[in-house]
Amino acid sequence: MPNNASNYLRSRELLSRQASLLVVIDVQEKLAPLICETERLLVNCSKLVQSAQLFDVPFFATEQYPQGLGPTVPALAEHLPDRPAKLRFSCAEVLNWPPAAERTDDRFQVVLCGIEAHVCVLQTAFDLLAAGYQVFLAADAVGSRRQLDWKIALERLAAAGATIVTTESVLFEWCETAEAPEFKQFVAIVKPKNL
Repeated sequence: MPNNASNYLRSRELLSRQASLLVVIDVQEKLAPLICETERLLVNCSKLVQSAQLFDVPFFATEQYPQGLGPTVPALAEHLPDRPAKLRFSCAEVLNWPPAAERTDDRFQVVLCGIEAHVCVLQTAFDLLAAGYQVFLAADAVGSRRQLDWKIALERLAAAGATIVTTESVLFEWCETAEAPEFKQFVAIVKPKNL
């Protein structure tokens, strides 16, 4: 028998489409091929962007020194028209968000994906944590050139209060229920290609 929705209180530790923001960090043409497990990262970043569009989660993207590292990879660029360039490794400056407590839209959860885990992703995460945001890192949608850098970055961020998740966890938390009107479209995004 279904739960009585009026008595249901969802944990603030779970992502909510109403409280979330997505940031795609520096997934650029000259850097992406050098990243460990590039294909997995690109597929999962794409799933996050498609799901953010589906569930009305605001999403943002950045490019680190595009003159040298090139633009965002084409598969993502077509969904991310606004990609401000930056020189600072953290994206916080170009995002220019107020502290979480001062937001007028009640969005305090930030999902990060992109590259590199130990540089731009890590520095962005620390700046957002300092501004009071609840930060989630999609571990299978962030990467580094070296596996050790990726591993240590996630350990350091987890110790500092960021929540390490997988792409699929993010997607199912945004969807929340099989009764969601978007569920059929959602299944098309998450369904593995070999099923």
